[in-house]
Amino acid sequence: MTEPRLITTPFTAASTADDVLRGRDLTGLRAIVTGASSGIGFETARALASAGAEVTLAVRNPAAGDAAAESVGRATGGARPRVARLDLADRASVTRFADGWTGPLHLLVDNAGVVTGGLERTAEGWEAQFATNHLGHFALATGLHRALARGASERDGARIVAVSSTAHMRSGVDFDDLHFVRRAYDPQTAYAQSKTANSLFAVEATRRWASDGVVANAVNPGGVATGLQRNFTPRQRASLDAAEAAGVFTYKTVAQGAATTLVAAVSPEFARSGGHYLDDCQEAYTVPDDAELARHPHGVKAWARDPALAERLWEVSADLVHGGVRGRRA
Repeated sequence: MTEPRLITTPFTAASTADDVLRGRDLTGLRAIVTGASSGIGFETARALASAGAEVTLAVRNPAAGDAAAESVGRATGGARPRVARLDLADRASVTRFADGWTGPLHLLVDNAGVVTGGLERTAEGWEAQFATNHLGHFALATGLHRALARGASERDGARIVAVSSTAHMRSGVDFDDLHFVRRAYDPQTAYAQSKTANSLFAVEATRRWASDGVVANAVNPGGVATGLQRNFTPRQRASLDAAEAAGVFTYKTVAQGAATTLVAAVSPEFARSGGHYLDDCQEAYTVPDDAELARHPHGVKAWARDPALAERLWEVSADLVHGGVRGRRA
C-alpha cells in the first residue's frame, strides 16, 4: 500500500519563524507556549506575539518567564505576554494551570522538554523524561480540552503542536516498562521513548478531538543548540557529534528551528488535518521501525504514527495522570 500524498508547504529547512508568519494577522488568537523562557519556545512565543497573538508563557521558572515576556514586549512593541507557572513533572501544578485558564484557547504549543544525564524520578516514581515530556503535556492538553473546543468553535478550528525530535527514531514506547523499573536505564533511550510518545499523542488526540474542531500535529525542529543539551552525558554529546559528522543533520538557528512549529500552528495546510509528523516544514515520510536513522534523517518511524499504539498510549497515560500511580518503582 502506498503512503497517501504528503502535505507540503512553501517553506523549507532554511525558513525562519518570521518567514512563516510574514503577512499574517493573528489578532484574537489565544496561544499557550510551554517552555517559552528560552530557546525554540521563546522564539515561537515572540513570533506569535509579533503577529498579534495573545500569548501565555507557561514556564517552570516565573522569574525567567518574566524576563522573557519583557524581551518579547520590547521586540514586538506590543502587549507583554502573560506568564504562568507550570511544572510539567508536577501533576498538581499542571492541574492548577489548566483549572486556572479562563476563556477559549486556540493554540497549544507543547514545546517544553527535559533531557537527563541519569535516572531521575518524579514523586510518583515515574521516569522523569517520559513524565515531563509526555505525561505532563498529556495532562495539560486533556485539562484544556474544553477551552480548545471552545476556541475551535470561535476561529474555525484549534490546534495543538507537539514538539518531537529525530531522537524518536531510536526507540518506540516500551509499554511493559515505561519507567525503567526492570530494564537498564539509558537516558538516550528514555528521551527517544518520550519523543515517540509526543508523536503518538498527536495521532490519537486528532482521532478523538477532530470532531470538536481540534487537531494535533507533531514537529521535529531539527538540530538546534539550546539549553536542552545542558545535561547531556559525554556519550550523548559524542552521539550528537557523530550524527552531525555523518550528515544526519546540520545545526539550525533557533529561528529556523521554530519555523516548523509555526507551520503546524498557523499554516492553512494543517488547519483541519492532524496526526502528522512534520520535518523541515513539510510532512515527513514514514519509514519502517528497523530503518536506519542515518539513511532517513527526515523520516518518521512507523511506531510513532501507529493508530493502535497511539490509542493504547492514550489509555495508559489517562490511567496514570488521572487514575493512579501505575508504574511506581516496585
